Amino acid sequence: MSEKVAPPLPVSGSPSPFRQFIVKVHGRCNLACRYCYLYEGPDDSWRTRPAAAPPAVLDRTASRIAEHARSQGLTALSLVLHGGEPLLAGADTLAGFTDLVRDRVPPHCTVHAVVQTNGTLLTEARLTTLARHDIRVGISLDGGLPAHNARRVDHAGRPSWPAAVRGARLLADRFPSSYAGILTVVDPTLDPVETYDSLLALRPPAVDLLLPHGNWSAPPPHREGARYGDWLCAVFDRWWRAGRRETRVRLFEECVALLLGLPAATEALGLAPFDAVVVETDGSIEQVDSLKSCYAGAAETGLDVFHHAFDEALSHPGTAARQAGPAALAAVCRACPLLHVCGGGHYAHRYRSGHGFANPSVYCVDLQRFIRHVAARLTEDVTTAPASALSSASRDGDTR
Repeated sequence: MSEKVAPPLPVSGSPSPFRQFIVKVHGRCNLACRYCYLYEGPDDSWRTRPAAAPPAVLDRTASRIAEHARSQGLTALSLVLHGGEPLLAGADTLAGFTDLVRDRVPPHCTVHAVVQTNGTLLTEARLTTLARHDIRVGISLDGGLPAHNARRVDHAGRPSWPAAVRGARLLADRFPSSYAGILTVVDPTLDPVETYDSLLALRPPAVDLLLPHGNWSAPPPHREGARYGDWLCAVFDRWWRAGRRETRVRLFEECVALLLGLPAATEALGLAPFDAVVVETDGSIEQVDSLKSCYAGAAETGLDVFHHAFDEALSHPGTAARQAGPAALAAVCRACPLLHVCGGGHYAHRYRSGHGFANPSVYCVDLQRFIRHVAARLTEDVTTAPASALSSASRDGDTR
């Protein structure tokens, strides 16, 4: 999860600057989730990189972020402390790096920092350090019940749930202002409303629902019919009937905003220019990790923070393709009436071996089912979702 800064429309012909910097402070994880695309997928480049980012990498990365903020005139940016499990690097390391970035960016640039963790290493001491340095905490879970998280185990096969739920409850009880929310990958074999309600019991200010990373060459499981779309529709109805007061759900807010013609920025929907970049533990500048679910090397740029500025990464063909809007989409997507809402779906989900990324999303049927369902609910009760409120929600932030 991160504090997303809604980008303005780019000037025609010019790339949109990076506004989200995902920094791998630690490249290993204390869990061995059985479905992990990063450690179990086709790209094993993590094996040859340092386990933790050395001080020299963090120092240079902070300078490069500040350089980009200055050259692009950024007034705000998102700093995502990531991994692996970033807390393996230590809360003091996360705090020190965040301070470096804030000290070096121009005075007019606000740095929204968030650490994305599996929750198992959260303690009062670590949360106190993170809160003191204004670093918010997002937690990744598969649901709010032990059974939902059965595949999230440590390297000895022991369940992670007891430690993760302790961390989530500590965050909600003692550090609510530091709580960014919960990220959950959709599992259509679980009851949708039960899963959502179980997450609400952990009192997250936001829930981010993601589709599992899959593509046409490595399809996601349980893809028959529109099971993922049906799952999202069921949760949307539950959320909508409650008046959207219980928590924010970014996917739902963004879909509604896009249907109303309002600006929205999310990797899963819409045509907003892509604005995230990754720094690996060895200083390599890469595209987002989701591409690693497609094939080995898919996220590589050949750049690194010691020899290249982030401005140079803006001209990388991969970045350019993700900022090209409809021009980068398959013809069938460009002709679709849902184009400006769907946006072709998540980039990694379009991949097909031998054909690249100019394909519809492997979740095309699910996205159509979900978007049309939301549109129908808006038609039925649009007065409960005033445009001003949704526009504000779209601007206030993102829970990626």
